[in-house]
Amino acid sequence: MPRASSKKTGQSNSTAVNASVDLFRSATNKASSKELERIDQLFYTYANKSSGFIDPEGIETLCSDMEVDHTDVRVLMLAWKMNAEKQGYFTLEEWRRGLKALRVDTIAKLKKTLPELEKEVRRTSNFVDFYQYAFHYCLTEEKQKSIDIESICQLLDLVLGSQFQAQVDYFIEYLKDQTDYKVINMDQWMGFYRFCNEMRLLPLLL
Repeated sequence: MPRASSKKTGQSNSTAVNASVDLFRSATNKASSKELERIDQLFYTYANKSSGFIDPEGIETLCSDMEVDHTDVRVLMLAWKMNAEKQGYFTLEEWRRGLKALRVDTIAKLKKTLPELEKEVRRTSNFVDFYQYAFHYCLTEEKQKSIDIESICQLLDLVLGSQFQAQVDYFIEYLKDQTDYKVINMDQWMGFYRFCNEMRLLPLLL
């Protein structure tokens, strides 16, 4: 008799645990659904009604609401987090990807998380990926392999200026004065980053 009672008690406990798990999953799914709904609503606040994308005008409005300049490097970092493909445009899928990764669903939260996003990008493990992304993001045509000197100078200052200002200033001055190169390709872009890191390590090797 005690064994039968124990079995019933075990079954009862198991049923209660399963019910609790189901309730937790249901609550989690509802919360996730509500979060996605808020993320989508926020997207359509800035999206162009005709194209269905957030276009350059929408991004400027977004930047204004976040109280950052549209040329702020953190806007590029946000695009990196979304893995946005086309410069100046965010799709709904990209927007969802970025905001879900950042765990934000309002402008206030997005603005508040920008410093943390910057810290994330500045980590060595992430920065190389961001640096490569910045180059690809600025390619305006599908088959384009290089970027003009004027644009590359602006991008260098934006992406690397805070870390390697002296090297960036010198390289920009050289690029503007020389006449041999009209564009910079990915290999040259990555080569300059490697050079900057080598220059930083040089004093430690002497």
